Amino acid sequence: MSASLRQTAPLPPSVTRQQHVTGYWWEGSASTAVPPTSASPSVPGSPRPAPPAPGRTGADPRRCLFDPAPWGNRSLSVPAAGVPARRHPPSPHAMPNIVLFSGSSHHDLSQRVADRLGLELGKVVTKKFSNQETSVEIGESVRGEDVYIIQSGCGEINDNLMELLIMINACKIASSSRVTAVIPCFPYARQDKKDKKGAVERWSRAPISAKLVANMLSVAGADHIITMDLHASQIQGFFDIPVDNLYAEPAVLQWIKENILEWKNCIIVSPDAGGAKRVTSIADRLNVEFALIHKERKKANEVDRMVLVGDVKDRVAILVDDMADTCGTICHAADKLVSAGATKVYAILTHGIFSGPAISRINNAAFEAVVVTNTIPQEEKMKHCPKIQFIDISMILAEAIRRTHNGESVSYLFSHVPL
Repeated sequence: MSASLRQTAPLPPSVTRQQHVTGYWWEGSASTAVPPTSASPSVPGSPRPAPPAPGRTGADPRRCLFDPAPWGNRSLSVPAAGVPARRHPPSPHAMPNIVLFSGSSHHDLSQRVADRLGLELGKVVTKKFSNQETSVEIGESVRGEDVYIIQSGCGEINDNLMELLIMINACKIASSSRVTAVIPCFPYARQDKKDKKGAVERWSRAPISAKLVANMLSVAGADHIITMDLHASQIQGFFDIPVDNLYAEPAVLQWIKENILEWKNCIIVSPDAGGAKRVTSIADRLNVEFALIHKERKKANEVDRMVLVGDVKDRVAILVDDMADTCGTICHAADKLVSAGATKVYAILTHGIFSGPAISRINNAAFEAVVVTNTIPQEEKMKHCPKIQFIDISMILAEAIRRTHNGESVSYLFSHVPL
């Protein structure tokens, strides 16, 4: 910086640090700039030259880096006396330096999130070569940007997971400042430990695939993970990067109060012992009782025997679980609750996978409604099963993205639904 741009004299009492750096302070209008009377360090006692009058040339172009006063015939709103002018006042809703991409697994949810944030989805082209290799082309610059990629673990899970990894790596090597993977339904979440399998109670040689997925996301270049209702909370510990596990519970509570008239006489039921903590939390928030069903499996996706623990007679029973795949468990649970005297049975699930015979089982079961969130696309399944309803959780994901981008806490979302 040249000596003529330096300021060495002490500040007048009414001059702020910003005005001191610019070298001018305002007295009433944008056209009146008063130069400081301090001497230039190069020529003792010499006053600093005033800026050129509006419309004249000859201004030092270096001054535009520091001086808020524009020259030439430009419009500028004049602040109050003694307050420096600002050329571009930031919008309170602006979100600069953020790019939102959508994978091919759930474009509708991505669009809902983008609309909620007032953003447009970034340009990305995903395709497959003839040998079924996945190709991803990012269609815009992400240099220095805060990138969020929305890709749910559903549909063709392996292809969608590989697509997500390639998108993360493509953004990372394109010099993005941070890459956050928004994974509403985390893939391979049920493979989080070694299970005992077979007639002999021995530890199997099965892999812990959820840990493998965590490693793959980290190696691909993800800096942060946002997900919802992990099947097991300890999956967060598989990562060496921050993981925000959001909960659908606030949205579930809101749906129950708005859509079940007899909710004050309901009982919250867990279809297995592993979900006891989830249902007790909801029951406490609603100030109602809870029950659970103990199930024994012969093999995966096949229930052998169920035992109800709790009284559901003459009450509305609400089954709550984090996911349903083939729906054998919740359909058997519904029959068990009806035989135990429940007047109505609802099922509320975070992730409705609904594979195999799930739709036919739900249609034949004694449900008033099966309610799921839209972490997984449900449009086609709802056409074949009128009992399926969905809760939109795009506002929760959008608010989590907004708070993460602005460096705010997301703990508010653990107990509240954004307006």
